[in-house]
Amino acid sequence: MGILTWIKSRMSNGEITVTPTDGADFFSLLGETYIRELAFWSAVNMIANSISKCEFKTFLNGKEVKDREYYLFNIEPNKNQNSSAFIHQWISQLYRKNECLIIEENGQLLVADSYIRKPYALLDDVFTGVTVGDFTFNRSYTQADVLYFKLSEQDMRKVTAGLYESYGKLITYGMKSYQKSRGNRGTLNISTLAQGKIDYKETVEKLLNERFKTFFNAENAVLPLFDGYSYTDIGSKTYSNEGTRDIRAMMDDISDFTAKGFGIPPALLRGDVAGIKDALESFLTFCVDPLCDMLQEEINRKRSGYAGFKAGTYLQIDTKAIKHVDLLSVSTAIDKLVASGAFCINDIRKLVGEEPIDEPWAWQHFMTKNYSTVADLLAALEGGETNEKL
Repeated sequence: MGILTWIKSRMSNGEITVTPTDGADFFSLLGETYIRELAFWSAVNMIANSISKCEFKTFLNGKEVKDREYYLFNIEPNKNQNSSAFIHQWISQLYRKNECLIIEENGQLLVADSYIRKPYALLDDVFTGVTVGDFTFNRSYTQADVLYFKLSEQDMRKVTAGLYESYGKLITYGMKSYQKSRGNRGTLNISTLAQGKIDYKETVEKLLNERFKTFFNAENAVLPLFDGYSYTDIGSKTYSNEGTRDIRAMMDDISDFTAKGFGIPPALLRGDVAGIKDALESFLTFCVDPLCDMLQEEINRKRSGYAGFKAGTYLQIDTKAIKHVDLLSVSTAIDKLVASGAFCINDIRKLVGEEPIDEPWAWQHFMTKNYSTVADLLAALEGGETNEKL
């Protein structure tokens, strides 16, 4: 798909809105479009990458199991996609359109590219014209038949698009100012005698359109002039990088605005290393965890229902695998988790990405003698006092 076709398709469905100012050329608008799309898709890919690292745990009657449902969400949702590709399409649709529809056909989960939704107040919504790829299903789906996700009541992509239009004008102005500051400027004096010659008009046009153009574009050049012509340079090229820093700062501002709309710490989207730990914690707390909570709620209410809820049958999106774990840096914490009896050895191994040990003792919970109940502690103290009296 060519770039013009791509932009026209995005503009036709409202994903890209550009309002050219007087005198703004196509390439200025194209640059603004790339800047906003870069910020938007960087945020979407960051969230999609995080969700794809999560484990979709499945529970049956309160016990964790790995059966067909687990395989469906973690390995192969359909014949043409693995789980990572499926989740990227899922999350991309959700943020691009503020909603996403997933249907199940022949045991496969499919993300719909387009559909028509008819909402009802007290009855199930109805979905028609559901299209996946180049195939349109010739049937209607009710709300109970599908997984329907809506991100928020306010489409943040449309909100930020309005901000981009205003801020994009500043970036365009900064680019033009930078280009102007690096250009060559001068004055051309033409004597009265030269102006009176027969071929004056042709000579001036050739000088301005050909010789000056070659002279300005060349790294080293000599400009030949005729009698009666003199050129004076009044503005040589400057190589200060202040202009580019200002433009880069405005581009970073657009990235920051987008990050706030997604709930992502701006420093994390910019790729800053300083304060990365705190930024990652904020990202997980205010962006990924609420999103995963919304996703698993829709999955559980549609695929398990109230009966499954009462029976302890549900799906849980485990976000602990998103963060990289350095075993040497967390060895002390691991020791405390095992020694306190809170987790068994296999729990810890799964937490750090290792396979569980197929031995009964690996599932046992251990507790050091430093831990005891208050009752045991009081009993020991009372027994000690009695022995002293004896």
